[in-house]
Amino acid sequence: MAVTIRDVAQASGVHVSTVSRTFSAPHMVSGETRNRVLAVAEQLGYRPNRAARALTTGRTHNLGLIVADIANPFFPPLIKAAQAQARERDYHVFVADTDENSLREQELIETLSKQVDGVLLCSPRLSNRVIERLRAQVPFVVVNRWIKGLPTVLMDVGQGAAAAVEHLAALGHRRIALLSGPSGSWTSQEMHTAVTAAAAESGIELTVLRPNEPTERGGLAAAAAVVASEVTGALCYNDLVAIGLIEGLRERGLSVPDDMSVIGVDDSLPSRLNRPKLTTITMPTAAAGRMAVDLLLAAVNAGEGAAATLARLQTDLVVRESTGVAASAGPGPRE
Repeated sequence: MAVTIRDVAQASGVHVSTVSRTFSAPHMVSGETRNRVLAVAEQLGYRPNRAARALTTGRTHNLGLIVADIANPFFPPLIKAAQAQARERDYHVFVADTDENSLREQELIETLSKQVDGVLLCSPRLSNRVIERLRAQVPFVVVNRWIKGLPTVLMDVGQGAAAAVEHLAALGHRRIALLSGPSGSWTSQEMHTAVTAAAAESGIELTVLRPNEPTERGGLAAAAAVVASEVTGALCYNDLVAIGLIEGLRERGLSVPDDMSVIGVDDSLPSRLNRPKLTTITMPTAAAGRMAVDLLLAAVNAGEGAAATLARLQTDLVVRESTGVAASAGPGPRE
């Protein structure tokens, strides 16, 4: 026979309503009572009926997590951390991929808003105007995009990008390229602002190549323009673009870092497996995923009175094998 909520209440020495609140609104139950009820429920093998709970509380205990490209290695650590954080708070996470398509992103938000208590938007491509309109349907937390009035988690890529420029300057580079990302990308805009300022301060001539597809294909396609610009170093929108650029340079007879230094962003697994190992800006994706869930649940519980909290996480430059002393002249095919 299945264990019921009454069995848990009787074994815990509390009222049935207290057991119900322990699972549906744990913040309304004292820590001691909550721990006792949860321990008894675990011992008895009790699992609350989510559908029934939703009818009673108006909460689904589900969250939506929408990412720009689930195949990009930047996102899986964030997704995994967000799911683990949500699970600890008795929430499930529905993950959806927009494939860098803003119209698909809007459709997913409108669909998920009927099935979840809140939505995490990671690197959204929608305009601020559309996001502000959609927020009336469901609470949002935005990751890596600042929108006034919305709880936000930012990874300070500008800090890391400035450090990357300083690193190249210290190696003697005086002409560098910035391979930006997709149009409308907050990360790309932040990188552009930081790199432009850092290059000017270091006396470096900057060439900006944009927009670029945020994949290996994007880096491969940009290789010809990078070579034509006669730069000796390149900072790329992400690790995938950097890896694609290295391959494109190799096809043109150029060596990294002897002929060209290349820096990525994300510190993803491929950056450590690539040869040469990639110098990159590490992004605290797991920390961002956990923090975003906490901010979203706070917004769900606060309702319309939710604070527009801004959390900013530090980034760092990790120096590996893809950067070196600048060549005395612009890159050219090796004999």
